[in-house]
Amino acid sequence: MTTLVVVRKGNTAAIAADSLTTFGDTRLSDTFDASSEKMVHYGETVIALCGSAAHQLVYENLLSTAKDLNFNSKSEIFETFRKLHTILKDQHFLNPKEEDEDAYESTHITALIANPSGIYGIYSMREVFEFKRFWAAGSGREYALGAMNALYDKFDNAESIARAGIEAGALFDKNSSLPMHVVTLPIRPRVA
Repeated sequence: MTTLVVVRKGNTAAIAADSLTTFGDTRLSDTFDASSEKMVHYGETVIALCGSAAHQLVYENLLSTAKDLNFNSKSEIFETFRKLHTILKDQHFLNPKEEDEDAYESTHITALIANPSGIYGIYSMREVFEFKRFWAAGSGREYALGAMNALYDKFDNAESIARAGIEAGALFDKNSSLPMHVVTLPIRPRVA
């Protein structure tokens, strides 16, 4: 799958992803993949994606054509992904079915988001979380979370913490690999 991380430290956010794509037991490394980045951009927002390899192209297309999307708060991200769900079904042929007992249709997306308003995560039933310090997603998330937790108070900047998380995921998770892609951006101070 992948390792994705997002970190907030001081007035900076960092979002990072490994570069490996897998198809069952076959690994498509950065050496062979001309577009191994797992992040898409929409204005000042960066979204790191995991799950189906199809998500990258679908979301690049979706974000380049969609208008008036807002990723600046937990509720606005929820509303944006609620609107995008219909577009995903109608124009990109999303199959929204997961389990029969699911309460809602699935977007089949797990993503981390960073922008000047904060750092967030979104999951398949449109659950949105805002994070205070850091988070990770993908098959290497446990290793990344452990590394970032151990180093958060020791490192001075978000990028170093994010890099440590991706390195741990790439070292221990069979579905993650270096090189990594990292984006840093300024973040508004948290209001007390």
